[in-house]
Amino acid sequence: MRIAISAIGKLKDAEERAIVERYAKRLNGTGKSLGLGPIEIREFSESRAAGADERKREEAARLLREIGPGDVAIALDPLGRSFTSEAFAALIRETRDGGAKTCNFLIGGPDGHGDGALTAAAVKLSLGSLTLPHGLARVVLVEQLYRAATILSGHPYHRA
Repeated sequence: MRIAISAIGKLKDAEERAIVERYAKRLNGTGKSLGLGPIEIREFSESRAAGADERKREEAARLLREIGPGDVAIALDPLGRSFTSEAFAALIRETRDGGAKTCNFLIGGPDGHGDGALTAAAVKLSLGSLTLPHGLARVVLVEQLYRAATILSGHPYHRA
């Protein structure tokens, strides 16, 4: 199963981008034998519409164009479900074993997701109750995807 992160906004910070690339490379290496990957990160510009509702609608439409037949969408949402790393790994395994072609993680813009993206998502995922900037949320997501692959591979896992 391929993994995609479709995000509104581009990572401008070189340090955040380097961390995302490092964990993406690790995920691709570890995930290959597990049928996970490669990971693809797709970035889309923020809407320039005047109102927040219209911006969210436009951005949701951009994200939804990335979801193909047989894909599963997971939207990052602060009101979504929180997972332990082990439960997140189980979600990835179940999605893969359920026949998903691609597991597509959706990251909305500064105003959040439009209703269309939230409705299309099979799961709404919260990375915790703290507010994270989008770049840092992407770092955490990619690291947890790599951690899920290591858990699924049976690699020794220690909580920090």
